Amino acid sequence: MISLSVHNLGKNYGQNIVFRNLSFGFPSQVTGIAGSNGSGKSTLLRCLAGLLKPSGGTVSWFHDKNEIAFKKLNQVLGFTAPYIELYEGLSSRENLEFLLDLSRGPNNDKETDLDRHLERFDASAFSNKKYGELSTGQRQRVKLAASCLHRPSILCLDEPGSNLDPGGKKLVRKTVEQFKLEDKMVLIASNLEEELELCDQIINLDQPEKKLSDR
Repeated sequence: MISLSVHNLGKNYGQNIVFRNLSFGFPSQVTGIAGSNGSGKSTLLRCLAGLLKPSGGTVSWFHDKNEIAFKKLNQVLGFTAPYIELYEGLSSRENLEFLLDLSRGPNNDKETDLDRHLERFDASAFSNKKYGELSTGQRQRVKLAASCLHRPSILCLDEPGSNLDPGGKKLVRKTVEQFKLEDKMVLIASNLEEELELCDQIINLDQPEKKLSDR
C-alpha cells in the first residue's frame, strides 16, 4: 500500500506565489489535480514527484507505513508529461532499452519483455523508428510506455491525453484502471473531464481550502 502525506506545501518563484499551505494525505487511489491555467497543476505534480523542490513544506511517501527515501523515489515512481522528451536520435526500442538499463527498482527484478511492453502501449509498429521522427501522438505513447517500464507503484500523469487519438486515450484509461486494480497510486494533472472522471478524488487548486473533494 502506497500513501502520500503533504504538509504546508508551497511553491513560489521570487514574488510570484504559485500555491501555499497545501496539506493533504491519502492512500493508494487515483487522484486528480485540477485548476485553471496557471494555477500550478504541473508544478504541484512535479513537487510531489520529487522533480521540483518546493519553497516550503514537506512531501512524504510511504510504502506499507515505511517512508520511501527521496533518493529511492525514482525507483517506484513513473512520470510522463508533454514537456518531457526522450532521445530523438534513438528508436523507441533503444530508448526503452536505455531506460531499462538505468532502472534498478525493487519491482524490476525480472527481465522485461520489450516486445510485449511495446505492444501493450500500441507502439510496436514504430518501435524501430527514430523517436525524433515520430508524431506527437506516437511520442506520447512511447513516453507512457517508458513511465511504466520499471513497474512503478506510483504513476504521475501530466495531461496524459495530450495529442492522443481516441485509441490512445483509451490506452491511458486502461493503464489507470490497471494501476487501480493493483492497488497502486495514480496522480493526474488535468482539466479534461474525461481524465478527471477516472479519479476517485480531486485536488482543486482554484479552491485550496477544500483540499480534497470526492468524485
